[in-house]
Amino acid sequence: MSVKCRAWGALGDSEIQRLLAQAPHVSIEEILGNPRFPDARKLYLDRFLGVYGHDPFLVRLLIETGRFLVYHLAVVLDAGQDPDRRETWFTVGRLKQQIAASGLGASARQVDHLVARLREVGFLDVVPSDKDRRLRILKPTEKMLEHDRDWLAAHYAPLTLLCPQNDYGPVMRRDPAFQVLHRRAAMAFWPLGMKLLASVPDMMLFFYRAGGHMVLAALLQSALADPDRPHTAVPYADIGDRFGVSRTHVRQLLVAAQDAGLVNLKARGGHRVEILPRLWASYDTSIAGGMFAHDLVYGVVTGRRKPA
Repeated sequence: MSVKCRAWGALGDSEIQRLLAQAPHVSIEEILGNPRFPDARKLYLDRFLGVYGHDPFLVRLLIETGRFLVYHLAVVLDAGQDPDRRETWFTVGRLKQQIAASGLGASARQVDHLVARLREVGFLDVVPSDKDRRLRILKPTEKMLEHDRDWLAAHYAPLTLLCPQNDYGPVMRRDPAFQVLHRRAAMAFWPLGMKLLASVPDMMLFFYRAGGHMVLAALLQSALADPDRPHTAVPYADIGDRFGVSRTHVRQLLVAAQDAGLVNLKARGGHRVEILPRLWASYDTSIAGGMFAHDLVYGVVTGRRKPA
């Protein structure tokens, strides 16, 4: 069964099919089959780690399923508000509804805690509604929006290699006005993104754990830096210090990955790790799904049309 068929089988929703018809887009199969895909994968790892890799605070704050969804929904729900439609206002209640609908996120109590934490560190503000002063509206700060522009640029960078015929200039230039248009359009594609995320269970093993996605990215980046060696090294203490988690946490994560058939641990302390083909295949499918979704949203925002 092809990768394309597996991904589509995971979607299978008439509303999502309608979304797919909104603009021409590159398919997951085309992304994986592109001869430049290995270069695009490396570029993605480098850019993604560039956004988070030297900031343990951001890793602890944002990289884990529930935390990431709260951050991501904050910028999307803020951009998608219609002042004349109360049901679109970005309140804590609406945030909790969207998190619950995803089936992947935090509990209502955890959302309250994460919102409070994001406010403490200057990522979220709470302001009275212009329409109803009794109601409080959440609002991303410029600090959060700047991070989001960096995040978007990192995720579009590989598409600049794979689809040079498309102009991804506004997102790569971190244009704030384009960011609003992009995030406003992205709300309609939320179900698609969630189903794509959940369609590669191997990746959820990392995404459900604090810093797990970062540990995985560092592991794969290390392997690509010396592809002729059968093993790579991710010393637990070094990785833990880099991403603000304990060495025990890193060890437990990689032991779980070994139990799942994704890696073989050949030495103590993470000094010799064999990455098995299944992990590469799952990771490639996962990031190809992300590239596909990002290209689709970009095509919708820019009004991309099929060639005549």
